[in-house]
Amino acid sequence: MKKPVDNPADPFKRALAEATKTLAADPDLTVTYSVDPSGVSGETMRLPQVSRRMTREEVLLARGTADALALHQRHHDAAVGSRYLPQGDMAKSLYEAMETARCEALGARDMPGTLTNIDAKIAWDADRRGYGQIRSQDQAPLAVAAGYLVRELATGRKLPPAAENVLDLWRPFLDQSAGGELGRINELLADQTAFAKLARKVISDLGYGDQLGEDPDTPNEDEADDQQDAENDPESSQDQDMDDSEEDDGESQSERAQEEQQDQATATATTEEISDDQDGEEVEMPQSDAPPEPQPAPPASQADPNYKIYTTEFDEEIRAEDLAEPVELERLRAYLDQQLEPLKGAVSRLANKLQRRLQAQQNRSWEFDREEGTLDAGRLARVVANPTTPLSFKVEKDTEFRDTVVTLLLDNSGSMRGRPISIAAICADVLARTLERCSVKVEILGFTTRAWKGGQSREKWLAAGRPALPGRLNDLRHIIYKQADAPWRRARANLGLMMKEGLLKENIDGEALEWAHRRMIGRAESRKILMVISDGAPVDDSTLSVNPANFLEKHLRDVIAMVERRKAVELIAIGIGHDVTRYYQRAVTITDVEQLAGAMTEQLAALFEADPRARARAMGGRR
Repeated sequence: MKKPVDNPADPFKRALAEATKTLAADPDLTVTYSVDPSGVSGETMRLPQVSRRMTREEVLLARGTADALALHQRHHDAAVGSRYLPQGDMAKSLYEAMETARCEALGARDMPGTLTNIDAKIAWDADRRGYGQIRSQDQAPLAVAAGYLVRELATGRKLPPAAENVLDLWRPFLDQSAGGELGRINELLADQTAFAKLARKVISDLGYGDQLGEDPDTPNEDEADDQQDAENDPESSQDQDMDDSEEDDGESQSERAQEEQQDQATATATTEEISDDQDGEEVEMPQSDAPPEPQPAPPASQADPNYKIYTTEFDEEIRAEDLAEPVELERLRAYLDQQLEPLKGAVSRLANKLQRRLQAQQNRSWEFDREEGTLDAGRLARVVANPTTPLSFKVEKDTEFRDTVVTLLLDNSGSMRGRPISIAAICADVLARTLERCSVKVEILGFTTRAWKGGQSREKWLAAGRPALPGRLNDLRHIIYKQADAPWRRARANLGLMMKEGLLKENIDGEALEWAHRRMIGRAESRKILMVISDGAPVDDSTLSVNPANFLEKHLRDVIAMVERRKAVELIAIGIGHDVTRYYQRAVTITDVEQLAGAMTEQLAALFEADPRARARAMGGRR
């Protein structure tokens, strides 16, 4: 009897892993599947996760990513790449995008089937980043457009619509500035060194020649002179080197002796001054009319004093009703209801289930035989039978979840576009209604950025000469969909804003979490619960391109650690298709956005369990 397959996707994963090793010409390569960003680290390649359902989108994305990474592994020489790599950020991005396109196009010459797979990957990535909705060059990344153009010219293949939109915005500029050089691409694809020289020439033609650094093919003048002298007279060169070495040794020994004597004298003088000051009764400080030094500016983050923000001038905290007209909000809300019409029955059942569980804990609980409180009428018979019996009183016990506020912090990044953001919006809506019936206040917040690729913050940084390590380099947008004290009926239409085209952009989770925590700390409720709903790690291309790769992720971890350490707010998280348990202590990960309603219901209901052990089991938390 044939042994049943535990996971239907496992045979596909094994076959794809073997094919990827062959394509990369690296039999020692280890291929893994993860919800983390895809890439290659040493001898390990990470590919997108494939669920048991094996949807067409998942399979095409995994195959396309595998082909792209394997072809880069096969056709890219790291030594040649680093030799010609420019120094400036924009020039480096252009160079890397063109080199990636070269590797993929070169592999497609021998294996045309890889083109279809990589097209699916490009389409998915372009849709996730919202390239199809971009209407101006300011929002379209030039480096990505250059890579798309190289691929189009080398393969003669039409790009996916969203990617084509980005290329069309930059095509006139690219053709005018570097069209002549780009016409030679096909004849240089197989020669990485020649292609790297061509790429540097294109970068210079596009106006970023100042970021190229020194030409690696031009020798240093001093080295050239020394080399020529050595070739003319090898013996004298050797003698001169020996003499110079002896002289340097003598000079260095003499200099070291003098420095040691000076250091000793300085140390002795300092010691004498200190002892004189200590022997005296009081040392008078010189008077000065200089104004006091200004107080240092507060750190950008309470969780991490070293976290840097280039400028907060263009950040905004805004109410949802200020981002769209009332008529548009009503239209978007109607569109949201229409999108989720098939889920209304399931969501209503979950809402009723949550309400029953909460109201069951609202039953009155009394403490009897108290000396004061409310008169216990049920025990008056004892007093009538025996007048010497003292009166009995009772006191109502407070339920655990009264005087509670819940904040839902929703990721409004571009990767949530489509079904995930629709279901997140309707679930927030249902929870707000349900908890309001149970006298629990609810606040709904969202976080994203105002622009792709940095916005006005990046423009200001560029105008200042691109200072190194500027910190966070984008314009934040923190949205208030519903305030805790506002009734649900007033905020109902606001949730439709999440359907607005062009709203969802980048996500900087750490600052958003710190903002939501700061809002909750100022409230008077005795119990505060913060639920974060996100589909991935913090991502902002503008910030990560000029800072360490873990800059935003480290700040998120620091903020989570601060919130959990202070214990003023109970923090839980739900990850949509992304393992957020590596960030949050109490978290759950769902692989299908349709599970979100159930996960939110169970997590909130578990928070109000009377038994702490049952609550911990339901939450999946660690002790």
